Amino acid sequence: MSNKTRIAVAGAGYIGQAHVGVALNSPSCALSAIVDPSPAAVAVAAKAGVPLYKTLEELLATNRPDGLILATPNQLHVPQALQCIAAGLPILLEKPIATTVAQGEQLVKVVAETGARVLIGHHRAHSPIMAKAKEVVDSGKLGQLVAVMGSATFFKPDRYYAEAPWRREVGAGPILMNMIHEVHNLRMLCGDIVAVQAFSSNTTRGFPVEDTVAINLRFASGVLGAFLLSDTAACPRSWEQTSQENKAYSSYDDEDCYVITGTNGSLSVPTMRLKTYPRPEDRSWWKEFEVGVVGMVRDDPLKHQLEHFGAVVRGEAQPLVSARDGLLNLRITEAIAQAANTGQVIELRSD
Repeated sequence: MSNKTRIAVAGAGYIGQAHVGVALNSPSCALSAIVDPSPAAVAVAAKAGVPLYKTLEELLATNRPDGLILATPNQLHVPQALQCIAAGLPILLEKPIATTVAQGEQLVKVVAETGARVLIGHHRAHSPIMAKAKEVVDSGKLGQLVAVMGSATFFKPDRYYAEAPWRREVGAGPILMNMIHEVHNLRMLCGDIVAVQAFSSNTTRGFPVEDTVAINLRFASGVLGAFLLSDTAACPRSWEQTSQENKAYSSYDDEDCYVITGTNGSLSVPTMRLKTYPRPEDRSWWKEFEVGVVGMVRDDPLKHQLEHFGAVVRGEAQPLVSARDGLLNLRITEAIAQAANTGQVIELRSD
C-alpha cells in the first residue's frame, strides 16, 4: 500500500460496494477504509479487510486517506463534500452533485474559490466506448453534426417499487433517477444543451410520477436531439442493456441506444456501426453508404474512473467531469422535468 494512492469509500451501499471492489483490484490505488454507520457495513469492511469508521470526522482524525469517494445518500452529497473540501481532501463525489440546483451552485462556487480537487462520478464519461464515439465525432468523419437520436427504454419490475415505495412519488421517476446519465453522454457527443421540451405520461403504471417521457433537445451548436425514456417499456435500447459494461444486466449486441448523424454519415452507439458516403461531393439518398464498424474496447468504466481519480488526487490530471459539469447535468435534468410538467420550452444557461 505504501506505493499506492490511499482511497477511502464513504457509503457501503450498492454503488459504494462497486467502488470498493474496483479499489481492491486497482494497480495504482489501495482501499484504506470504509465509512458508514450502518450495521450492514461491518461485514462489507471485514470482507474487504479494511477498518470501518462511522463518521468522516472519525476517519479524518484517525486514518486520513489521500482521497475519498463519497457514495453516500444524495442529500448528504453537498454537506459532506464541503466538509472534505474544508479539510483539503480530494473527493470523487457520486452523481448527482446535489439534490437541487441551488445546492449544486453553492458547491461549484466553493470549488472555484478554493481550487479543490473534485471529480463528479458520472462514470460513463470514463467508458472506452464513449471515448471512441467522441473520437469519431471529433474527427469530422460524420461531417457537420445535424442530429442525435437516443433512447433509454427498459422495464423495471414491480418489486423495484414495492421495495421502495418512494420511487413511485414525485421526486423520483426516470427523469430524475435515470436521465442524468444520458444527459452527460449527450453533452460529451454533441456539446452544451441550451433548450429542452418534453411530454411525459404515467398511463402505464398510474403512479404520481412519470413512467415514459419523449424529450426534444437543442444544442448550442444547432444540433437537435430526440430522446425516448421509459422504465416500463420492454425494450433493450438502453445503455445498460447494450454496452455490456455492467454484467448485472442482460445484453444485446445488435441494439443501439444512440445514433449520431452528420452531413456525411452516422454512427450508432454502442455497436459502433459507421455509415458514411465515400465521396462527400456526391452525397445523395440514392447513393450507397460505405459501411463499417469502428474498433473499440469494452471495459468497466468504474475501473477507469478510479485510475483517473488517483491521478487527480496526485495532481497529475484535472477532473474529466468537473463540479461545473455535474451542475450542468443536474440543471438540464431538472429542466426536462419542468418542461414535462409545464408543457413549455425551457431555455438553459450554460454558466
